Amino acid sequence: MNIPTQDFTIDHNSKLPLHVQVEELFRKLIKIEAYKKGALLPKEVDLANLWGVSRNTIRQATNKLEHEGLIIRKKGVGTKVAEKKSLTTGLDHWYSFTREMQEKGIHVINQSLKTDSVQPNEELCNFFNCSTDKKVFRLSKLKGEESGDPIVYFESYFHPRIGVDKSDNFDLPLYSMLQENHGVVVHRSRENISACQAGTVIGKKLKVPATFPVLKRERFVYDINGKPVEYNIGYYRSDKFTYTIDINKSS
Repeated sequence: MNIPTQDFTIDHNSKLPLHVQVEELFRKLIKIEAYKKGALLPKEVDLANLWGVSRNTIRQATNKLEHEGLIIRKKGVGTKVAEKKSLTTGLDHWYSFTREMQEKGIHVINQSLKTDSVQPNEELCNFFNCSTDKKVFRLSKLKGEESGDPIVYFESYFHPRIGVDKSDNFDLPLYSMLQENHGVVVHRSRENISACQAGTVIGKKLKVPATFPVLKRERFVYDINGKPVEYNIGYYRSDKFTYTIDINKSS
């Protein structure tokens, strides 16, 4: 068994239940490089003998990890670490990246957050129907995993009439915050999706080379009255995120 004995032991005198200790050991076990690359995990009977616990205790821990999608068990073959899949979203899920990931049981954090006011370019002026001398509020967010890997970099621009400013709580899901703080109910979005190279600036933020392929998504958001609310542009790492389209054949 490819297990370092020093860091993989059970404390039978601990008040912590055995199955909890075993679960913690499994979470460490699946991070070992050999297992991450596809080697079969040790057999339950061998781990039970090694740690001095019952096979039921081992099974209780592995059941939980299997339910979380961290391991895969195949009868007659053994148990392996599940391949890490990229995050996936559908085109109908546009309301909030954070909220959608929460619904999938995936925890993402704001790795960086910045706010400022900028002069709008021609595209923003056309969408917001405003003049170039009227500054608009910009929110920049880098979101990623707690492990440190970034997933997506967002820039959001808000119509001046809404009154979004730096005092708002941008740790909340964005569209929930707009409704609670400003009475704005978002209703519809129009999206443009394309592929491009990261470039120097975005590549640095996403920790990828400038030539790395990224998914670029532009979003034009409207309220229930059809008035423009937000222009959002996002750059997703192609190795960590996938857009899906579910198409039904028309009758």
